[in-house]
Amino acid sequence: MKSVIGKIKGFHIYAFGILRRLYEWVLSWAHKKYSSAALFVLAFAESSFFPVPPDVLQIALSVSKPKKSFFYALISSVGSVLGGIFGYSIGLFLFDSIGSFIINALGYQSQFQSVGQIYKSYAFLAILTAAFTPIPYKVFTIAAGFWNVGLFPLIVASVIGRSARFFLVASLIYFFGPKIKDFIDKYFNLITIIFLILLAGGFMAIKYMI
Repeated sequence: MKSVIGKIKGFHIYAFGILRRLYEWVLSWAHKKYSSAALFVLAFAESSFFPVPPDVLQIALSVSKPKKSFFYALISSVGSVLGGIFGYSIGLFLFDSIGSFIINALGYQSQFQSVGQIYKSYAFLAILTAAFTPIPYKVFTIAAGFWNVGLFPLIVASVIGRSARFFLVASLIYFFGPKIKDFIDKYFNLITIIFLILLAGGFMAIKYMI
């Protein structure tokens, strides 16, 4: 497993301690007055630079109010797609000043180049895959702008992939309730390891598609 994960640079930002603190900080917003607005901002930011996915807060909010699960999924979807457009703009207009900093800070330099290659033939499919899976969506949105992928394919793929992902989360909460959150809290480290394996596997799959 170490050899596989080692193929992707930048995993220091997903270390258990750092991610756990970010996870708990994100969860703290679930009990605040502007929790829905916080979910929107988180979904927006995660699509361009923030490492913690909005699913974390969406799950917490949905568990507290199961009947609003699909409403929270809608907020996540809209915020994420708009954030993707923002990431696209960073790649298109501000890559030298902001985009390169984000990619370097997250340690995704080599993946960014690989995404540029796959965009030559599989742009829509690549964005759709990243929008639905644990592959860092922000790398693909920034890369889409930098490598001059059309904005329309980005939006369509993002709407489909992001909506499918967040409404799947909403459905799980709606039908299974607090058990999902309890499972995440109990097996957080295991989930993180699985996340890293899926992340590595996703990038390796993209590599072989080129």
